[in-house]
Amino acid sequence: MAKATNTTGLSGTERAAILLLAIGEEDASQVMKFMGPKEVQTVSSTMASLKDINKDQVGVVLDSFQENVGAQTALGIGTESYLRNVLTKALGPDKATSMIGRILMGGQTSGLEELKWMDPRSVAEVVRLEHPQIIAIVLSYLEADQSAQVLSVFPEKSRLDILMRIASLEGVQPSALKELNQAMEKQFAGKAAGSLQSSGIGGVKTAASIMNELESSIEAPLMENFKDTDSGLAEQVEELMFVFENLLDVDDRGIQLLLREVQSDSLVVALKGASQTLKELIFKNMSKRAAEMMRDDLEMRGPVKLSDVEAAQKEIVQLARRLSDSGEIALGGTAGEEYV
Repeated sequence: MAKATNTTGLSGTERAAILLLAIGEEDASQVMKFMGPKEVQTVSSTMASLKDINKDQVGVVLDSFQENVGAQTALGIGTESYLRNVLTKALGPDKATSMIGRILMGGQTSGLEELKWMDPRSVAEVVRLEHPQIIAIVLSYLEADQSAQVLSVFPEKSRLDILMRIASLEGVQPSALKELNQAMEKQFAGKAAGSLQSSGIGGVKTAASIMNELESSIEAPLMENFKDTDSGLAEQVEELMFVFENLLDVDDRGIQLLLREVQSDSLVVALKGASQTLKELIFKNMSKRAAEMMRDDLEMRGPVKLSDVEAAQKEIVQLARRLSDSGEIALGGTAGEEYV
C-alpha cells in the first residue's frame, strides 16, 4: 500500500491522484476523459493505494496546482502549438502526439483509440485478417506493452513479419491513417468519429519498445530470427532495447527510486543473473543494513531457473521504463545524485 507521509516525497502520479480525490467524482471523471488507458490505470491504482493522507498534504497539493495554473496567462492557451509544446515537455514527443489528438477531438474516442481500451486477444481478433502492414501500423499506434501482448497472441511465424514492418515504418501519411481509423470505427458501432493528427508512427524505436515488453521466451527466438533475416535492421532495434544490465547507466537517484518500487524477492532472483558491477551499484544505493541483508539472501538462495531470473529482470526493466515514461527517472542518466 502506498503511504503518503510527506508532501515533498510524493511522486507526480501521487500528486495527481490526491488532486483527483480532492476535486470530487464529477470533476475527476471529466479530467479522466482526457487520459489514455495506461494513464487511467496508473492514476486509478495510485488513488486506490494511497492512505493516511492528511489535510495539510491535500492543501499543499491543491495550492501547488492553483499556483501552477495561476502562473499561466490567457495568451496562447487553447492553441494547438501551445498545447503541443506543453505536452511535449511534460510527456515527451511520442505520448504528446497521441494526447494532443484526443484533446483536439474534445476527448472523443476514435476507432484506433478504442483499441487501446481492449484486451490484447480482442485487439488481435479485430486485426487478424488485415494485411500485415496494417497490423504493423496498428501495433505502432498502441502502447508498447499492449502491442507486445497483442504480438504474443499471433502465431510465431507471423511475429517476425509484423515486427520487421514496424521497424521499417518511417511514419504514415495522414490520409492513410485517417482511412485506417475510419475502418476501425466501422467495427465499433455507436462510437463517435474523429480525425487523427499526423504523427511519426513506427520505426526501430517503436520495435525496440515492443521487444522490451515481450516475454523472454518469445523475445529471444524472435530476435534470433530477426537477425537471420535482416541483421542490419535487427542490430538497430537491439541497440535501442533497454535490458537489465543497462541499469548500470541509470544515475543513483534513479536507482534509489526504482528500488522503492521493487519487491525484495524479485530483486534477489533478478540479481542472481546480474554482473558483479550491477550488484555493487544496487548495494551502493541501499542502506548499509538492507545491502547486507540482500547479500545474505543472495548467498543463501540456491540455484534459480534461468527462466525465473529472466522473468524477474524483465519485471524490473518494465518498472524502470514506466518510471521513465512518467518522468520520475532517466534511463541512461549520469548525474549520480543521491537522496538526503
